[in-house]
Amino acid sequence: MAGSEEPAVAACSSLVFYVNGRKVVEKNVDPETTLLSYLRAKMRLTGTKYSCGGGGCGACTVMVSRYNPREKTISHFSANACLLPVCQLHLAAVTTTEGIGSTETRIHPVQERIAKANGSQCGFCTPGMVMSLYALLRNQPQPSLEDIVEALGGNLCRCTGYRPIVDGCKTFCGASSCCQLNGQEESSVNGEVNGVPELFHEGDLLPQDPTQELIFPPELMLMAESQRPLTQTFCGERITWVSPVTLRELVELKAKHPKAPLVLGNTGVGLEMKFKGILHPVIISPTRVPELYEVNKTPDGVWVGAACSLTSLKTLVEKLVRELHEDQVETFSALLQQLRSLGGQQIRNVASLGGNIASAAPNSDLNPVLAAGRCILSVISKAGGRREIAVNEDFFVGFGKTALKQDEIILSVFIPVSKRGEFVRAFRQAPRKANALATVTSGMRVRFAQGTDAVEDLAIFYGGVGPCTVGATKTCREVIGRRWNEETLNEAYRLLLDEISLPPSAPGGKVEFRRSLTLSFLFKFNLQMLQKLNEMSIIPEDLPGEVASAVRGLPKELQPSFQEFQEVSQGQRGDDLVGRPVMHRSALSQATGEAVYCDDIAGSQGELFLALVTSTRAHAKLIKIDDGEALKLPGVVDAVTAKDIPGKKFRTFTGIDEELLAENEVTCVGQMVGAVVADTRQHAKQGAAAVKVVYEDLPDRVLTIEEAIEKKSFFKPQREIERGNVTEGFRKADQMLEGEIRIGGQEHFYMETQSMLVVPSGEEKELKVYLSCQHPTYAQESIAETLGIPSNRVSCHVKRMGGAFGGKVTKTSILASITALAAWKTGQAVRCVLERGDDMLITGARHPVLANYKVGFMNDGRIIAADIQYFTNAGNTGDESILVIEKILLHIDNAYSVPNLRGRATACKTNLPSNTAFRGFGVPQSMLVVESVINDVAMKLGCTAEEIREKNMYKGPSITHYKLQFDPENLLRCWDECLQKADYHSRRTTIAQFNQSNRFKKRGIAVIPIKYGIAFAECFLNQAAALVHIYKDGSVLVSHGGAEMGQGIHTKMQQVASRELRIPVSLIHISETSTNVVPNTCPSAASFGTDANGMAVKMACETLLQRLEPVIREDPKGTWQSWIKAAFFKKIGLSATGYYRGPDTYMDWKKQEGQPYAYFTYGTCCSEVEVDCLTGDYQTLRTDIVMDIGRSINPSIDIGQIEGAFMQGLGLYTMEERKFSPSGMLYPRGPAQYKIPAVCDMPLKFNVYLLAGSSNLHAIYSSKVRADSRESFCNIEKAQSIC
Repeated sequence: MAGSEEPAVAACSSLVFYVNGRKVVEKNVDPETTLLSYLRAKMRLTGTKYSCGGGGCGACTVMVSRYNPREKTISHFSANACLLPVCQLHLAAVTTTEGIGSTETRIHPVQERIAKANGSQCGFCTPGMVMSLYALLRNQPQPSLEDIVEALGGNLCRCTGYRPIVDGCKTFCGASSCCQLNGQEESSVNGEVNGVPELFHEGDLLPQDPTQELIFPPELMLMAESQRPLTQTFCGERITWVSPVTLRELVELKAKHPKAPLVLGNTGVGLEMKFKGILHPVIISPTRVPELYEVNKTPDGVWVGAACSLTSLKTLVEKLVRELHEDQVETFSALLQQLRSLGGQQIRNVASLGGNIASAAPNSDLNPVLAAGRCILSVISKAGGRREIAVNEDFFVGFGKTALKQDEIILSVFIPVSKRGEFVRAFRQAPRKANALATVTSGMRVRFAQGTDAVEDLAIFYGGVGPCTVGATKTCREVIGRRWNEETLNEAYRLLLDEISLPPSAPGGKVEFRRSLTLSFLFKFNLQMLQKLNEMSIIPEDLPGEVASAVRGLPKELQPSFQEFQEVSQGQRGDDLVGRPVMHRSALSQATGEAVYCDDIAGSQGELFLALVTSTRAHAKLIKIDDGEALKLPGVVDAVTAKDIPGKKFRTFTGIDEELLAENEVTCVGQMVGAVVADTRQHAKQGAAAVKVVYEDLPDRVLTIEEAIEKKSFFKPQREIERGNVTEGFRKADQMLEGEIRIGGQEHFYMETQSMLVVPSGEEKELKVYLSCQHPTYAQESIAETLGIPSNRVSCHVKRMGGAFGGKVTKTSILASITALAAWKTGQAVRCVLERGDDMLITGARHPVLANYKVGFMNDGRIIAADIQYFTNAGNTGDESILVIEKILLHIDNAYSVPNLRGRATACKTNLPSNTAFRGFGVPQSMLVVESVINDVAMKLGCTAEEIREKNMYKGPSITHYKLQFDPENLLRCWDECLQKADYHSRRTTIAQFNQSNRFKKRGIAVIPIKYGIAFAECFLNQAAALVHIYKDGSVLVSHGGAEMGQGIHTKMQQVASRELRIPVSLIHISETSTNVVPNTCPSAASFGTDANGMAVKMACETLLQRLEPVIREDPKGTWQSWIKAAFFKKIGLSATGYYRGPDTYMDWKKQEGQPYAYFTYGTCCSEVEVDCLTGDYQTLRTDIVMDIGRSINPSIDIGQIEGAFMQGLGLYTMEERKFSPSGMLYPRGPAQYKIPAVCDMPLKFNVYLLAGSSNLHAIYSSKVRADSRESFCNIEKAQSIC
């Protein structure tokens, strides 16, 4: 037996590895400690972020390097630190974003280019993006664009829309037109090219210099070369981890511990332990057993070591496809196709081939192909020795189960070469094109008798249609021996439907869709084989052109994009940066990992961690909350419930109370009933799990809108608005239509989960609260009222947020109050950072909507009457739902003048977690209904939807249905310019020709306008204040009430202060948003933060400049610094406040009139998509957006926000899906189940234009904010419907 030598066993296992060039020695580390927690807690390297904890988002990406003493090579690969156990790092070198560059020394070109391309907004995902690209460059210094997209495939971003990230990365591959701002192929930061402002000039970028990179530590190379490998054993509180170094010892260990899992990449077992609570007392990690990595080529195929990573397998099969004859590489090519989309790059780098097979996932990408390709496993055990077992229908025996015996180990996998006349194909359909678990997969193989179309052998396997990989053996048996023709395949389709059956209640749902995919895949395979038979001159007929589209893939090559904005005014000072594309002020520090987020704040002595106890019932009485067992657990300090609250036990939103902690009754799964505090996060989590809650279920549970309507379960008030006479309008209409449409909710999925740290000062009941929150004043009030203390004892501090999108207002304040309660009770600092699953469960989402509509229209397309009724699923508490339905009704018209219009809206009370504010605040749902009405009318009249839109659009001086007067000139300009810039009419003709010529691929194009109201309808929320200090050295500190969440508000405030004080931005600093500096702030929401706070900063600066004018007159040739010193000695105040009262908006719902908005911003978007009619897969080919944002204060930030908003809308309408169980439990609890758009989903061509010549008298510097209702860009969905 190979590896028969007895291993040397260390008396005390220790780890030696390096992090950023620094040697680390650890003895007996806990096996449950991941690299992420080690980096952040032990080494204080907080650039590596926690976001999902399951390897699905890439925020924790690092680079791992290892030395292979046999081959004398060093490998570099990206990995998810959240999944990587520290005890696997022996002799490895880890590099984080802090290790490649910093603003204090020298930034790395990767960090610089992503930052300067405006690829960092909230910045939470940026270090992960940086490290994914860095790892790629260490292996491929000049990557292709395809390489870059693949490398970033495992990283998610919720802010940018990915285009600027890719543009920054493209500079490394020498791609032309990499930064197409204003159509230029070269760019410059804050500079100009041909008189046009640009982001950056490539010639000014730091050069990529491989000689400056961190070298692999020579000490580790020497240790790998000279030291005899030692078996390592690590013992933690709950788990023992053993890492053998010989095959013989591995076999012995498996025989001794047959239930112990073998862990290589930890992408399976790690997730089970974290998310399912499965505990493995013993784990065996065979990562250092060399026999498991061996690759042996034979004339009949190749044996691949079971421990080989999927990336290694991909590299191997790529090489084999290049080297072998095309007849031999069918199985290799099929595997390669699946490997390109299986997981993210970080997962493929560590996940093993053997682990992928043995896990027997029902929807495995590889197993159906391996089974179809006649692959064989070589396995070994102590009792049975070696044997070979075929990967076929008998190998997979159930969910997560195979025919392997419990003590058997997969040594290697044999992948045979294909023979002449043999063809293998792979298919998959997933919620997202890459880095997503497949809905259905398939591997199919056919072998034809030489020179004929007679089937000698056929194998068809599917994943995703049963508890494990299943084979269509009966279908194959009937086809073998027959000719490959239409008659045979029609029979095969019939047999397949009978053989591959799914009950209506099958796990995973989508039963009809999954069954249809099994047929679609076989149909595609049939067409591909017909093509092959024609190519071999066996059959004379080639596929007809309109049918051939079924076997053609969707386009995927990225095209140069174009971003256009207004030029600054002639005569504007060169140092006046207003209107110029200034880089986000924190972009570089975000890229280097130096930017501090809430959970990056260093812990204090005795700091405790909080974990929540949540309800597992949707509607029940709380009989008892028993924390006795929890308090006995190691590290658990205390528990808190509603009985511990000394002050108010509830918060009131829109007149509706919401309990902080449920006391007598729970009304949804996920409602907070208590919390446990402990000395570590893990102990707190274990403590919360040990709390026993006794329930008594209550009847009349309400989960859906339909159930709420039936039971009249509504929050009050219900809203209604009407203009004209709808009944009379219907009577006069030539035609009538009625319909219904619904839209589900949407998870915020901010990259930084809810985070807060409460620190008692120990004096006079003072608390310092650091949190990720859009409304720190509201959190301050909540905490003070909960504890029964004055607000002046609580100071809330927000440095920055890793995204928010409306989801960090109400629930954040409740969570902060609970955390403050724990700190109050224990007298110690308490930190609460929600895990992704808890965040998604507790905090709510965008409101699902059901709408019924009736519309009357004339034969010429004019809509003269409409009646629309909206029902939203508000959840178990009111939250901001009443405000949401109000905004739904205020935007019921969108961009159209309907003379007789009625809207009614109701917030339904259900037993689901309360939904809350989300970017757009109800307008995306409202507009979906309106645009669906437009489409229905167009279809009824047999004309295009764009004709109906143009016919009904506001024109000339207009008045809304709530009697607000406005001029729609810029609305019409956006529409006309979008049609022209998108070349709409010409492309529509081309699309019609394409659709005529292609039966199974269709293209659609749609153009959608938007009119979006800006400001809060509640006028008191439109005020803002600022405080500006000038210090004696001339430096300036600006504080204001806006919170930075990636929208660039701090950057814009710097630009405002720079203009008003006439000094460079380098002299201006913004530290944080703090309630003890600027009190009584309003939420950073409603797209009004820049308007309000910008005016406040402007006013404060104007006051200071007025005070300085006498000093400047006395010394007109002086410098800023000299004037400030002189002013100080003249006792002139160098600190000033600015206060902006804001517009007096209002809405009188009784009179159904008002002025709820300060102004409107307008936009139009044109999108073209291509859809695979057999699978539902689609690709956005091109998107053109024209937005009216007045005179942009910072066009690069505004364009980035527009692009990110578009992608968020694309996710809402085409991809993101929240599902609940019949008992009210939320199913998707992380990126594995809930798919937001990734880099693979961005439009292949993405053009954004800011409307030229626009100004706005109602906002600072004639600017406008971006319309947060980017879901006007729901034309993605509309274009698909046109297909």
